[in-house]
Amino acid sequence: MLDELKKEVYKANMLLKESGLVILTWGNASAIDRETGLIVIKPSGVEYDELSPNNLVVINMNGDVVEGDLKPSSDTKTHIELYKHFNSIGGIVHTHSHYATSWAQAGKEIPPFGTTHADTFYGNIPCTRPMSYEEIEGSYEKETGRVIVELFRNNNIDENNMGAVLVKSHGPFTWGQSVAEAVENAIILEETAKMAFNTELLNHNQEPIESVLLNKHFFRKHGKDAYYGQY
Repeated sequence: MLDELKKEVYKANMLLKESGLVILTWGNASAIDRETGLIVIKPSGVEYDELSPNNLVVINMNGDVVEGDLKPSSDTKTHIELYKHFNSIGGIVHTHSHYATSWAQAGKEIPPFGTTHADTFYGNIPCTRPMSYEEIEGSYEKETGRVIVELFRNNNIDENNMGAVLVKSHGPFTWGQSVAEAVENAIILEETAKMAFNTELLNHNQEPIESVLLNKHFFRKHGKDAYYGQY
């Protein structure tokens, strides 16, 4: 079942490891088949060296295991909430990468200081509010997804123009139309977070990029009038 999607999710998880975005078992990637509503996700706590397409877990949108002998990622319910509310996305990544997690722990969104940021993320990379006691003690992972959706909906942020978020005191989630794009966004997020950190060290009063330059760099790569690349 979903053999090709399993290969894509396996490759994505391994690229997280190879890119240095995860250590030990600190991360996961998933993808959804929108026709069936089935999700392929990394199993919980399994070392990356032990991972294969065959031991990935297939679940439905209720979180029930449809195929696989292992438990799905502990972040499964977060992934499900994002898939339910962000209908255009096809893959999700979660890491505890160094710089992006540092911004999340500080509870600070990442300003767009330059064109590297603007090429991929349209505006500030947002950070969620702190979760309440009830949210943490309740269905924690599901509520994590809900506070992400709440942030985007309350602030009119388009998830298609902002494929990343920081969860306060936790870490980053990224997504894309495919799981490969979600990994790419995770890699770019970490580099962007590092550059922004260094920019604030060099000039704590640095202003974000001008809106005209933000628009130029984002929309030359995204949207109907994009002209970057060969297509």
